Amino acid sequence: MFEVIYVEEHMFQHPKVKEILAKFPSSEVKTIHKIEDVFGRVKKPYLQKRTNLNLFLGEKKGQLVKPAPPAYGLSGEPHFYFVHAYNCIYECNYCYLQGYFHSPDIVLFLNHEEIGEEIKAIAQKCHEDNPDKHVWFHAGEYSDSLALTSLSGELNHYFKLFKELPYARLELRTKSVNIKELLKENPLSNVITSFSLSPAQRVKLNDLKTPPLKARLQAIGELHKKGFPIGIHFDPIIYDDHFVETYEELIDQLIEVLPSEFIEYISLGVVRFTKEVFQKVQKNYPDSDLLAQEFVRSFDNKIRYSRPMRLWMMGKIKDQLMSRGVAEEKIYLCMEDTDLDPMVKERDKE
Repeated sequence: MFEVIYVEEHMFQHPKVKEILAKFPSSEVKTIHKIEDVFGRVKKPYLQKRTNLNLFLGEKKGQLVKPAPPAYGLSGEPHFYFVHAYNCIYECNYCYLQGYFHSPDIVLFLNHEEIGEEIKAIAQKCHEDNPDKHVWFHAGEYSDSLALTSLSGELNHYFKLFKELPYARLELRTKSVNIKELLKENPLSNVITSFSLSPAQRVKLNDLKTPPLKARLQAIGELHKKGFPIGIHFDPIIYDDHFVETYEELIDQLIEVLPSEFIEYISLGVVRFTKEVFQKVQKNYPDSDLLAQEFVRSFDNKIRYSRPMRLWMMGKIKDQLMSRGVAEEKIYLCMEDTDLDPMVKERDKE
């Protein structure tokens, strides 16, 4: 899977490093001073991930836990994210990682104890300041939270941590069906696995090299039966002529494996790009139907559908969800202009 595995020299005797290297005996191993000395220093095309990937093992430096941007999660509570990896083994043709790093190579950070200490300190401070509110921590900002957990093995650490932080919430964002490591843990009400879903045909067209919708729904159903809390992201929502019918079908398929009352929350986010990422999409996927649609520069300088179009699309899906029993307060608009979200307006009045 990996042509070369780069290991920070001070981490070479780390038990997890030894365990990972043992799984890839045919990979060349090189020691480096720090990841930044090699990773991304020479630009590597995004699509090179199809034929050649390297792996980097080391420690995350600097600020380990950062405030999340507005509209990242349910409004009214503080949100943070932490980074345990860079890049993803999947290939989605709208992915912002195309224009974020100069390389598609995988980076795994192994200093989870340090990350956990920073999470704990922030959680305790937020709880002291606002004891009536939960504080959220999100994994999967620059990677998939579950795809490589059989390799990286950090889930047990975070389950132990959040068991001690009942006032905090952990979200594991994923498109993966690799739930093996997750099923080794006892479910916690404050550790939520959230799956990104799109209609089946959209998955085939856009979520390249990811598990199909059917497999994701099966994973959701299995986790639900075991008592794991589940969140859902309809993100990115992409328009086509059968948009209303396909989302109606998707919602019915979801409710069949996860009844509406058990959905922790569900976000709605319309496809969006920075200028740089949109240029990468045009270069990497010139035949994609994404490029046949009309976009405008929106409120945050990202490229999106027009405001009326986004309102109509998210309104349609929200109505479909509510008609099938999903409570309105569980639905939020992700990374969107909060003026579009009536729930945010109401909360701001309080």
